[in-house]
Amino acid sequence: MDPAAAPDFPAITALLLAGGRGARMSGADKGLQRFNGTPLAQHALRRLAQQTWPPAEIFISANRHLADYRAFGVPVLPDSVPDFAGPLAGFLAGLAQCRTPLLLTLPCDAPWFPLSLCERMAQSLHAAKADLAVAAGPDGDGRLRAQPVFCLLRAGLQDDLTAFLAEGGRKVGAWTARHRRVTVAFDEPGDDPRAFANANTLDDLRTLEL
Repeated sequence: MDPAAAPDFPAITALLLAGGRGARMSGADKGLQRFNGTPLAQHALRRLAQQTWPPAEIFISANRHLADYRAFGVPVLPDSVPDFAGPLAGFLAGLAQCRTPLLLTLPCDAPWFPLSLCERMAQSLHAAKADLAVAAGPDGDGRLRAQPVFCLLRAGLQDDLTAFLAEGGRKVGAWTARHRRVTVAFDEPGDDPRAFANANTLDDLRTLEL
């Protein structure tokens, strides 16, 4: 989709989440692990550039190996909330720097996320007049499962998220449930059933490779 052809849809900033401890990967920094020969974060950046509606700007949320992430050529945003507070701390760092009306968040460890992610999330958010959109895809049993870290949110939610984190809130689903939310299903014919499969371990990563 050409953004100029969709004047009612505001521009999107994408935030690639790579700020975790990598606890289930023996402490390895997930975004720097290689997937088909390319670091996961760099693979995701290339996939974002291939979107049917590419984001206007891209950030990486990271808390370790910042120079390695900066080498990928996009701004790198450490958390402002201490002690690896989880994805929402990354959300907040992205919102603090976001210059577009919408912020799309996505994890670095789901290498087959849809190339139509930006477009379909924006269409659904716009149609529902929602505050945020959450992706959903089929799980191993074929049932639709929400993927709350794949989230398109309005930049105006920054103050609410700041307050939620200050109160000790950490769960993405609990925060998104506070707002007008639309679920975007990626289970149409032609959608990859692996679209939201993530690599929690190095074995998972090898399984997801071609």
